[in-house]
Amino acid sequence: MTENTDDILTLLPARLKEARRAQGLSLEAVANLSGVSRSMVSQIERGESSPTIATLWNLTRALQVDFAGLLEAADMQDRIEVLRAADVPKIENMGQGCRIRILSPPEEAGGHEVYDIRFDQGGALVSQPHTRGAVEQLTVLEGEIAVSSGNAKDQLRAGDTARYAADVAHSITAPEGPARVFLIVKNA
Repeated sequence: MTENTDDILTLLPARLKEARRAQGLSLEAVANLSGVSRSMVSQIERGESSPTIATLWNLTRALQVDFAGLLEAADMQDRIEVLRAADVPKIENMGQGCRIRILSPPEEAGGHEVYDIRFDQGGALVSQPHTRGAVEQLTVLEGEIAVSSGNAKDQLRAGDTARYAADVAHSITAPEGPARVFLIVKNA
């Protein structure tokens, strides 16, 4: 991230405007989504006003962009962001007999989430309904899995993929032995 305050003040207006246009949003739409007045959004984009941290946070959430990414120097665009296996976040207290690794970036939480889940024999991940319109896509990497969504149930083997509603009670279990799945959750 850039260290020079002048660089930040120079980059910020253009980056916010670029993010708004990439989303196809008008100034009015960003104002409605962020709670920041239309005139303030316009002033910030023109470099006539410096936003507070709270205002900038509201704008980045409305534009669905990474807060820190807006301030990155242009020469940082060509890079590969690596998260080493030992550093991948884990969810320890969910389900039974399963280990969940979070592969998606933190800013995607509640939107588009990606998980690597390993099940012990008999392991289960039982979920209450997510937000209306949420769907999951599950691909079995190893073993066999039983999936339920509402009243629907199915069995999957390594290589199989299932897509199902996640806005109803649903579950993933490994009744026959250890298994591993790749799970994508897309909230509406």
